[in-house]
Amino acid sequence: MRILLDETELKEGVLRLASEIDDFYGNKRHLTVIAVMTGSLVLFADLIRRLSMPQRVGVVQASSYRGGTKSGDLHVDSKMMIDVSGRDVLLVDDIFDTGKTLDRLQQMMLDSGATTVKSAVLLHKNREHSVAMRPDFVAFEIPDEFVVGYGLDYLDMYRNLPYLAVLEPDEIEATALESQP
Repeated sequence: MRILLDETELKEGVLRLASEIDDFYGNKRHLTVIAVMTGSLVLFADLIRRLSMPQRVGVVQASSYRGGTKSGDLHVDSKMMIDVSGRDVLLVDDIFDTGKTLDRLQQMMLDSGATTVKSAVLLHKNREHSVAMRPDFVAFEIPDEFVVGYGLDYLDMYRNLPYLAVLEPDEIEATALESQP
């Protein structure tokens, strides 16, 4: 694996992201922060501890990568999501790749009665996107490569890495072989 962002860079990026969000919302405004599971777990935990405003937190599960390196159909499970009606909502996701996930979730929050919906991502992939919307807060711009670590996975592996790394084609193949029962 080739390390793209090390632990120090990630920590600094999360601090910058939190500072931008704090500047935007101010410390007196209540915010409902929703984690897009499962990839944003590590970012979410680090980020909410650095935000100064009062917060409600919740989760929504969304996935479009089930078993591969290319985005597929988006599946959303909102059973665990808290009520967002009349609330300012911040969606926190790991990566903005095609944009389909955040676009759909943003509309879902608005349809559920959210007053405002903004989005924050750890990574914004430099590539063509499928939707017009863009994240409001971005920690890092990255090249169009398949990355793992700091919550991001391939076949449910590598989420625990404390850094962000590019998974090379031979590593993708080896991981796929190792994950077979």
